[in-house]
Amino acid sequence: MCGILAVLGCSDDSQAKRVRVLELSRRLKHRGPDWSGLYQHGDCYLAHQRLAIIDPASGDQPLFNEDKSVVVTVNGEIYNHEELRKKLANHKFRTGSDCDVIAHLYEQYGEDFVDMLDGIFSFVLLDTRDNSFIVARDAIGVTSLYIGWGLDGSVWISSELKGLNDDCEHFESFPPGHLYSSKSGGFRRWYNPPWFSEAIPSVPYDPLILRRAFENAVTKRLMTDVPFGVLLSGGLDSSLVASITARYLAGTKAAKHWGAQLHSFCVGLEGSPDLKAAREVADYLGTVHHEFHFTVQDGIDAIEDVIYHIETYDVTTIRASTPMFLMSRKIKSLGVKMVISGEGSDEIFGGYLYFHKAPNKDEFHRETCRKIKALHQYDCLRANKATSAWGLEAQVPFLDKEFINVAMSIDPEAKMIKNDEGRIEKWVLRRAFDEEEHPYLPKHILYRQKEQFSDGVGYSWIDGLKAHTARHVTDKMMSNASFIFPHNTPTTKEAYYYRMIFERFFPQNSARLTVPGGASVACSTAKAVEWDAAWKNNLDPSGRAALGVHLSAYDAETHLSNKPSKVIDSIPRMMDFPGVAIQS
Repeated sequence: MCGILAVLGCSDDSQAKRVRVLELSRRLKHRGPDWSGLYQHGDCYLAHQRLAIIDPASGDQPLFNEDKSVVVTVNGEIYNHEELRKKLANHKFRTGSDCDVIAHLYEQYGEDFVDMLDGIFSFVLLDTRDNSFIVARDAIGVTSLYIGWGLDGSVWISSELKGLNDDCEHFESFPPGHLYSSKSGGFRRWYNPPWFSEAIPSVPYDPLILRRAFENAVTKRLMTDVPFGVLLSGGLDSSLVASITARYLAGTKAAKHWGAQLHSFCVGLEGSPDLKAAREVADYLGTVHHEFHFTVQDGIDAIEDVIYHIETYDVTTIRASTPMFLMSRKIKSLGVKMVISGEGSDEIFGGYLYFHKAPNKDEFHRETCRKIKALHQYDCLRANKATSAWGLEAQVPFLDKEFINVAMSIDPEAKMIKNDEGRIEKWVLRRAFDEEEHPYLPKHILYRQKEQFSDGVGYSWIDGLKAHTARHVTDKMMSNASFIFPHNTPTTKEAYYYRMIFERFFPQNSARLTVPGGASVACSTAKAVEWDAAWKNNLDPSGRAALGVHLSAYDAETHLSNKPSKVIDSIPRMMDFPGVAIQS
């Protein structure tokens, strides 16, 4: 993922302002280690930190139309760029970059072109002819983006909070599927799928249609000019991504550049469920498998870095981001620049274990809609920032715009979990790939129970975090939590600990407002907590909180061998190192 930073309509066009924009842009350099660019037109500045995935040789930004009157800085991938180029036959392109189509589409279609883009993206487009600009973010919010406003009337855009939080009077997350236009001075939603209204769909479930839609979503992401691989936890979602990629890799552009043997990557504590399952899937698919181990101590040591890069204090997100953050560094060290990952399936198909308690198909469907709408604050934010912290890009085929349209049009009755009929969570997805003649996966992997990433890397990871934070947050601190943190007051010592770190890096009120809150059990929304009265006393985001549903993937011996107590005793207190800051 690249990093974009724009300051538009500021009152200062001096050299000092240019230096400041460059300084802020460098805070995003981890996102784009391949090239830096800065364009100035009067009181507008467009900066870019590039991670080159397509056309590394000539695709540096900003990008322009023919006469350079339209200027674009963009983070993302446009999968249908070749098709769009055909529609723009009378235009001349300067580069082979997939994002080069954006300026030309605006020139031909005006502001209404955004829905033509099939991809993940955040961009700022400046029309120098009248000094107007538009900003847009992809449908689900796979790419991260923030918007802020300065006291001088300027508008600030950044891929991360750290690019604007020190200079804006107010800032917030840029809403997914929206466009901001300087001409209207406000937002409008360009992404308006049928499911957004939460109306209950009625299309009969067809496993072949669902299978083809997902295969298309995966194969279009093989558009790369650089080394890539797949993240493989051994669960259903990542295993399907790996299986389809391995099946269709031969003959693609990527295979011509880097060979037809797929590389897969997994992270976990020694003896964790994910490591074992991923190894089995990798052997079955014949991938070149890379297994990375971390310890509870490694993870705890990385927490401050993780919070600085992920820019949240949400407990679930930090738990899952830390192993992904550690793994991403290892992957990048191997020369890999892009990975395909399995985020989004649980939201679309009701894969979290608490969906077992959905009272009816209407509530089931509405909860999936709520979860998809919130993805940019949770799993998308994690996948984007945990990887981009090391100059790695994550692609997420389950959040493909066309695939979501197919999957969310299915009558939710087919998605409902019915144990008496042998239908476990995500049954419709499992059934779609249950192929006897040419199996995609072994049966027991295809029907493996959902294991949330922060659980699957090893249960003692979460147990270790709880023990560590309990040592650093006292009961007295918790008794005053509502006065110290009146917004989204931490209710556990783990949440309090993360909040202290977050506020040290991002002390502004606008920053704390970018993080969602509310009651949750096993990753549910606050609304779904109402499905089971017992959950009100068990508000833990771990999948194990779905009492009576979750089956331990550890045997007793393995679980005991992962007890974190000896590690925890050796960890120094955070308070012993006052004033320590992380450099970007």
